[in-house]
Amino acid sequence: MSLKTFAAEALSHFYTVAAISPSSIHLASAMVEPLPLSRALVAVELGAGTGAMTRALLSELPEHARLLAFEINPRFFSYLRTNFSDERLVLINETVENIDSELRQRGYQHVDVVVSSLGLGFMSERKRRRIFERLMPFVQPHTVLTQYQYIHGLQFSNGRLRRLSLKPLLHDYFTSVESRIIWRNLPPAYVYTCQLHEMHNENRWTDRKRRKKRLH
Repeated sequence: MSLKTFAAEALSHFYTVAAISPSSIHLASAMVEPLPLSRALVAVELGAGTGAMTRALLSELPEHARLLAFEINPRFFSYLRTNFSDERLVLINETVENIDSELRQRGYQHVDVVVSSLGLGFMSERKRRRIFERLMPFVQPHTVLTQYQYIHGLQFSNGRLRRLSLKPLLHDYFTSVESRIIWRNLPPAYVYTCQLHEMHNENRWTDRKRRKKRLH
């Protein structure tokens, strides 16, 4: 997909695309590098876009692995379906808010890696947490999640643009959250690498109940 076409789609559906250009190979590499892909059986991609992360993931996943890629934008979904023929790739044209039902209906009980390109800043706090609440039952101590956020860190709240740091949100669900800046991207972005430790895994159901109460 050309940059011009991507930009036109981004302008038409900015709150779902949440980007002004496709992710660079440098950002894709940084998102994939921390993941234990050589031993991963089930990988999930949230917001596949035009496939920059998808391509990087498929280049390293084992032959017997599965990559479940969520993309709600119909034009991007059609592009992915036309340009990717890898049998390991399962394209899902569905909102990530239904990630739990989509995984369960395909017989998956856990995931090994998660790559998220979601524009979390353009979602409500309730929606952000709803996505993580529905993802966490599939997260194991060995699971690694990466999420990027543009360095300007904006969120849309009450009709205004405000600064947003994803670290507090991610720390609510993962005990280990590390970040680095990728300058060779438009715009530059933070890449967060998140993991759940064993102790946190044992207590996560209590934590989840507490967070749910916070939402109501």
